[in-house]
Amino acid sequence: MSDNSRENLGSRLGFLLLSAGCAIGLGNVWRFPYITGKYGGAAFVLIYLAFLVILGLPVMICEFAVGRASRKSMAAAFEELEPAGTKWHWYNGFAVAGNYLLMMFYTVVSGWFLKYFFEMISGKFVGMTPDEVGAAFGATVGTPSSLLIWMVVVIVIGFGACFLGLQKGVERITKIMMSALFVIMIGLAIYVVFLPKSGAGYAFYLKPNFKALVSGEHGLWDTIYAAMGQAFFTLSLGIGSMEIFGSYIDKKHSLTGEAVRVIGLDTFVAICAGLIIFPACAAFGVEPGAGAGLAFVSLPNVFNAMGPVAGRIVGAFFFLFMSFAALSTVIAVFENIVAFPMDRFGWSRRKSVLINFIAILILATPAALGMNVWSGVHFGSHIGSIDALEDFIVSQNLLPLGSLIFLCFCMHKKGWGWDGFIAEADTGDGLKFPKNKAVQFYLKWIAPLIILVVFVAGYFDIFGAK
Repeated sequence: MSDNSRENLGSRLGFLLLSAGCAIGLGNVWRFPYITGKYGGAAFVLIYLAFLVILGLPVMICEFAVGRASRKSMAAAFEELEPAGTKWHWYNGFAVAGNYLLMMFYTVVSGWFLKYFFEMISGKFVGMTPDEVGAAFGATVGTPSSLLIWMVVVIVIGFGACFLGLQKGVERITKIMMSALFVIMIGLAIYVVFLPKSGAGYAFYLKPNFKALVSGEHGLWDTIYAAMGQAFFTLSLGIGSMEIFGSYIDKKHSLTGEAVRVIGLDTFVAICAGLIIFPACAAFGVEPGAGAGLAFVSLPNVFNAMGPVAGRIVGAFFFLFMSFAALSTVIAVFENIVAFPMDRFGWSRRKSVLINFIAILILATPAALGMNVWSGVHFGSHIGSIDALEDFIVSQNLLPLGSLIFLCFCMHKKGWGWDGFIAEADTGDGLKFPKNKAVQFYLKWIAPLIILVVFVAGYFDIFGAK
């Protein structure tokens, strides 16, 4: 696809909400609360926020800059910018593989939210005790036909938006979904303040316990590694999911300011999700380290406390908008997947959507079955089930290593280099990227070293003797 025929986003708001929509999703409303609960609450949150600033922000600016300068997806972005004879473009295949792997389990989990939306409308949870609500989630995960049906619904919606086109489908639908999400989350965060016994949840989430962090079940390194992985996961960094939207925008605004806005929106939703879920856990006796089903075993109790009518209405809206958050990421990553063969092989959008639709249907099925009929398939005690393996490959490997590659590509002369990166990042009005020697040295040497050290230490912690 030539530059002249390449689609563009229709507005700056569309770019911001679409980029934020890619970042805001299950990483915020599903993964962030349960990872925070698993690793001890407020102390983990502080480490996570630090990684967002020192690594997440510069990597996002790098991805945006590579996309806008090349006007290509990851299919050809590095080839467009790399010096002759270098091999940075070898990462292209790993990046698109990361998008496929992410969607192989992400579409399954997204289906949980859609399913709960319809069950809330039907009144299924009305009158249930907290234990019965927990058992209902177990039944959801344990029923293969249900998981497969809702997985297919998610895939159809995601590729349907991509089929409509960038502006008419992807951008327009994401604008509506993200705007609605912000409103309902603010409302719920205010509501849970008034729940009896919610104070313990706020203390867990907002009062750091560094002593427990060091001496706790997981240990300091495992917690640091998880925080870095969560920062990259929630922003969808390292696999070109942000790069693609950089390739669709004009040069009217500097990329540093745009990245700050996207990360700000993403962080707001993540923090807000915790302000809803952890007080709810305390109010209804749900263990904050309950794992992947945390949102599904705590929030229905909140809605039941509102009464049979109000609870059904608010609960249905909540899971609808959580579905919007999940679907915004699905649509954004699907767009990256669809754009890859369009840029690489010159496929039409229609052809790319149809072929990738079939591919994702096939590839996502093992993750759904791995939660029930194939639950006996395990990849060692350190990793676990099929979906856990896919999450491990993406979150613990491709996201940090891909982020490392983007940093090195933009900072080193054997890649695109500092001068090319700065020229692109600072083009347009708005906040400029710091250009002093200390920042350049940090991003060239220290930030990559941090990623490598935490990455290696995390491997030792995961696979070392316990």
